Amino acid sequence: MESFADCSPSRIACSPTGIRGVFKQVPRDRRGFTLTDLLVALAVVAVLAALVWVPLTRIKRQARLAQCLGNIQQVNRAVLSFAADHGQTLPGPVAGQPGELQWWYKEQVKGYAGLSGLSSTNDAVFACPDDRGYTDDRPFWRSERFDYGSYNFNGVLIPGAPNLAGWELPAITEPKRTLLTMEWTAHGPLSWHRSRTGLRNAPFYRDAESVVGFVDGHVALTKIYFDGFTAAYLRDPIPGYDYRYSGN
Repeated sequence: MESFADCSPSRIACSPTGIRGVFKQVPRDRRGFTLTDLLVALAVVAVLAALVWVPLTRIKRQARLAQCLGNIQQVNRAVLSFAADHGQTLPGPVAGQPGELQWWYKEQVKGYAGLSGLSSTNDAVFACPDDRGYTDDRPFWRSERFDYGSYNFNGVLIPGAPNLAGWELPAITEPKRTLLTMEWTAHGPLSWHRSRTGLRNAPFYRDAESVVGFVDGHVALTKIYFDGFTAAYLRDPIPGYDYRYSGN
């Protein structure tokens, strides 16, 4: 009987158990990673990545919303604390104030939010993490023009516009429905949190959701009315909404 040891260059096919036999035992389909295998692997990786990415994105979005709600809660409380120390009177116009009251009310109340000194981008409590600004190419809280804040006081001083500038708290008839503070988006309205326009600031649309604070102290993400023509802050909504701008 021939053995593996009996094989020589001249007898390379000496036996099924010889050199040729060894190579014949290796299946052809196990010698490499085919293109089909690669495509299948990439598809599996893509599906797994999507399954991980979507929940992470949702969690991050919810965390930013929670931070914004927490911030406006502190800002709202600061406005009410200011009023408590000033005869129950809310912020009003100040001589020499460099900007609009709806933004620069911050200078009257920021001490009650634990801030001192000049306002700056370090005033995190006045910054919404989803703030994307409007006409400028940066968030409101990064702009000196808006006193480094994302949140407005219900104090738009335009003739005919409902507002609470200089109001005494006892005179407000429905504190649980009357807006005290809000994200700028409530003026449009737009939404920084559940936007129907993506990252675009146009067009305004009905029922855009904004973070707001009320005179009774509670805060919420609420739908803002829009009739298709008039900016939301220039009128109270129609029946069916849980807020109003006017004090009576």
